[in-house]
Amino acid sequence: MKINKYQGIKPILLILSLILFPALLHAAGSSSIPSIGPIRIEFILFGLTLLCVALFHKQTMYVALTGLVVIMAFKLIFDPAFNTAEHFFGGEHEEGEWRILLNLLGLLFGFAILAKHFEESQLPDLLPKFLPDDWKGGLVLLFLIMVLSSFLDNIAAAMIGGTIAMVVYKGKVHLGFLAAIVAASNAGGAGSVVGDTTTTLMWIDGVNPVWVFPAFIASIGAFIIFGIFGSMQQDRFQRILKDPVKKVTVDKGKLFIVGLILVGAISTNYLLDFPAAGVWIAILFGTLFRKTPWHEMKNSWKGTVFLMSLVTSASLMPVEELPPASWQSAFILGFVSAVFDNIPLTKLCLDQGGYDWGMLAYSVGFGGSMIWFGSSAGVALSNMYPEAKNTFSYLKRGWHVALAYVFGFFVMLGIVGWHPHAPHKGEPQTEVNDVHIDPN
Repeated sequence: MKINKYQGIKPILLILSLILFPALLHAAGSSSIPSIGPIRIEFILFGLTLLCVALFHKQTMYVALTGLVVIMAFKLIFDPAFNTAEHFFGGEHEEGEWRILLNLLGLLFGFAILAKHFEESQLPDLLPKFLPDDWKGGLVLLFLIMVLSSFLDNIAAAMIGGTIAMVVYKGKVHLGFLAAIVAASNAGGAGSVVGDTTTTLMWIDGVNPVWVFPAFIASIGAFIIFGIFGSMQQDRFQRILKDPVKKVTVDKGKLFIVGLILVGAISTNYLLDFPAAGVWIAILFGTLFRKTPWHEMKNSWKGTVFLMSLVTSASLMPVEELPPASWQSAFILGFVSAVFDNIPLTKLCLDQGGYDWGMLAYSVGFGGSMIWFGSSAGVALSNMYPEAKNTFSYLKRGWHVALAYVFGFFVMLGIVGWHPHAPHKGEPQTEVNDVHIDPN
């Protein structure tokens, strides 16, 4: 019966609602914002939302929406400093969240259409002819995804990689290999200011693009781990077919649209800081000579709403300060970014200053790969492969991604070292030597 699909939401509502009870008791006798010990209620609500995402992976959209409603209600009732209009649409000193949310919405839907255009071009059907027909075929595919994401948004790289994997493995893609695809898309963007939202944010804020480039060292180190283990998992599960099954005629018009979308995303990212605009201009232009797979928006809307809700909830967290900048705090932020949106984390680090931006770019960029909802690439790919939404299975099968993060981080630390930079806003950008700083 249809009603059964909503029965799992009852415990979600109960869990998230009961946590408001101590807040109500606290508010009855205090004018301060409620907390349990030193922890603000907003963090507890967000943590419970993420826990429920892991427990109720078949209702992730409803979990995220419920958590957002409860957190928003809490902010409106108990936080007198919170202004809804300023938070979303900006004020005198801040832009607001609207640009990030609207851009994310456009990219998730737009790249779903891009991936379908790429699939329908039939070019992926030719790849088995060129990829090695053993575990190294998966390794080469992951490397190509990582290279692609270095100059393209990681969402598109993950979607294209997922589409190719669907074809060359005949729909039998191991969950560990899916985790590796997400890791590859995030690893490639870590050292490029046009490959990931976090690094683009650093660039816009005034960080020299050269400073994030060393993150590629960590990414290559991580690739050695997740690339090999993920590819071997996939090879045992389903091997690449050596040759195409039938004669393939590539649709050059579809490929042209794919290229146009990519060029549009890159150009409007440079010119307008709004890559979604270029994506949709290209999609609409493509309707003039090829049929557009609009149905892909219907297939991906639940995952899109889920990520939008989670990112919005994360933006409502009262994170006012971070621990002092150090390689240890940068390392920990990688694990935090797996469950906490990395965009507000990056903003806080930029405001605080004193970080090694290459190391931080790797931490917040690649760290989200450890859990499927830790990055927009993971959420986008889960729309194509719903089995990825089982958090416990994702962690179990994709265990090598967490190991890869740790390995890559310490490879970079050992080769490059920790080289923090002084706060760059309104000041000359000079490197800070953390050993010889004179506190006076």
